[in-house]
Amino acid sequence: EVQLVESGGGLVQAGGSLTLSCAASGFTFDDHTIGWFRQAPGQEREGLTCVSISNRYTYFEDSVKGRFTLSSDNAKNTVYLHMNDLKPEDTAVYYCAADFNLSCDSDFGRAAGSYFDYWGQGTQVTVSS
Repeated sequence: EVQLVESGGGLVQAGGSLTLSCAASGFTFDDHTIGWFRQAPGQEREGLTCVSISNRYTYFEDSVKGRFTLSSDNAKNTVYLHMNDLKPEDTAVYYCAADFNLSCDSDFGRAAGSYFDYWGQGTQVTVSS
């Protein structure tokens, strides 16, 4: 059974940091692109960043470039989203997604990520001002 499980969300003050984890199971981790998305209340799901596990290529949207970084632990089939200098507008439910066919590039987030095959349940991040 394919599973993606996000963890690490919580409440943080503006300017603070959080690290989210996306633990994958049930598929060959190395062959996939992993994307991170978020959805705030009343807003469309937004693509933030992606990583191609096989070649470690990453892409970041302008909204998070310079503040968010990625790392991965292939032995644990886990991708980490390191979020720094958090702002109240970063408040949202954060999701990771995986797909075998999609490339990690500037189009990864098109159609609100609907092309990704597998999704986690999401983890809430709340940034207080």
